Amino acid sequence: MRKQTEPNNTNNKTGSAENAAPEAKLDGNGAGTQTTEAPQPNNAASDSAELPTMPTLSPEEAAELRAKAKQAEENYDRYLRALAELENYRKRVAREREETEKYRHEPLLRELLPVLDGLDMAFAVQGTASDRSFEALKAGVAMISQQLRNVLRQAGLEEIDALGKVFDPRLHEAVEHKETSEGEEGQVIQQLRKGYKYRDRLLRPATVVVAKKPSKQKAT
Repeated sequence: MRKQTEPNNTNNKTGSAENAAPEAKLDGNGAGTQTTEAPQPNNAASDSAELPTMPTLSPEEAAELRAKAKQAEENYDRYLRALAELENYRKRVAREREETEKYRHEPLLRELLPVLDGLDMAFAVQGTASDRSFEALKAGVAMISQQLRNVLRQAGLEEIDALGKVFDPRLHEAVEHKETSEGEEGQVIQQLRKGYKYRDRLLRPATVVVAKKPSKQKAT
């Protein structure tokens, strides 16, 4: 009898070895290269290891930190107040500069008011109808006065027209309240001296006489 042939264990071992071998890839020259996969790192473990630990403050350190934060807030508030004060100062200086420029002629105009008063008194002088030289002089003074007033008006001087107006204590100075039936009570019936304004600022009030109602006569 023939002996049974045993299976070829060599082929089986070879096949299992081939299955267990790493996969081979061919490069461009046809040579085979083996690739092995690198083990993947444990990301969860590395992330947890990289997280910084929060420091723990002692009660004294926490109190000091709160004090510094409060001090910083106070310093910021002081800075804001100083900034607001500086802005207000700049605005005030700008207003004062503008006002100084606006009323720069005021001292000169105050000095010229007596000159205008003298011209007004010159017009009030009465001469005889036959005195032609006096009339010529008066006409010349009137022309000079008008020229001067035109210049002063361009500089901002304004006459206060008080006659016939209702008495205004802001613009008029009453030296007498006269009983009269002419005009209404509180009306200016006579102007003794002209008043003047420089732009919107009062230089001198007009000196006036104000009307008041006549008192009733007592029956006898």
